[in-house]
Amino acid sequence: MTQQLQFYKYQGTGNDFVIIDNRKQVFKNDTKLVKKLCNRKFGIGADGLICLENSNKVDFKMLYYNADGRESSMCGNGGRCIVAFAKYLGLISEQCTFEAVDGLHQAIIDTENQVELKMTDVHKINYFDNDIVLDTGSPHYVSFVENTKNIDVPKKGAEIRYSEAFKTEGINVNFAHLADNKLNIRTYERGVEDETLSCGTGVTAVAIAHAYQNLVSTNTVDIETLGGNLKVKFEKSTSGYKNIWLIGPVEMVFKGEIEC
Repeated sequence: MTQQLQFYKYQGTGNDFVIIDNRKQVFKNDTKLVKKLCNRKFGIGADGLICLENSNKVDFKMLYYNADGRESSMCGNGGRCIVAFAKYLGLISEQCTFEAVDGLHQAIIDTENQVELKMTDVHKINYFDNDIVLDTGSPHYVSFVENTKNIDVPKKGAEIRYSEAFKTEGINVNFAHLADNKLNIRTYERGVEDETLSCGTGVTAVAIAHAYQNLVSTNTVDIETLGGNLKVKFEKSTSGYKNIWLIGPVEMVFKGEIEC
């Protein structure tokens, strides 16, 4: 039996998502269907799929699926996009709190769809060889390089993601360098299994890793990704980092219906 599924396509600095209003449970978790909808040749095309659902605790609930069809950990740019979608639906105005897999998130949105999303606190940061591993809602590997333009991100990222240490659970891999007081970042995302134009939790991870190594003296970091510019601000705490905010633009690209 087929049905017409209404969807919305959003992007945040080139990180794009299919978003579904699932408050009436019209969409059932189906790995093959999610994978098909995210396929750029035979579906809508996206880095992931997000369902907005009812929450009995806060404004709404976010469910996130990677492009491979599997439910995944937190997505920062996806979180910013769903805030704009909730405003579009009339569920919120300038501020909200929503429920995600890693807990509750606060957010602020202005009239230009600039979204500030509060990320989870970071308490545990580890060195791995000369690089850094940490969790910002999703697990990330951060490698500082001389110039990100010289890195074969799909190849090098896959080597780390599928290495013995990380192949079971997978990890997102970020390469970064500092130029003109701005962090340049490129990211290989697990679940997409390729480089994406931007990654919100990855941007956050790189900013925190940068501060952890005392390479930055300010608590606000400007970020440049392949898909656009973001900003991360944070505070140092006795156990790590808190009040971490991911800030940047969001856009609805189009909306439509697809038979599934």
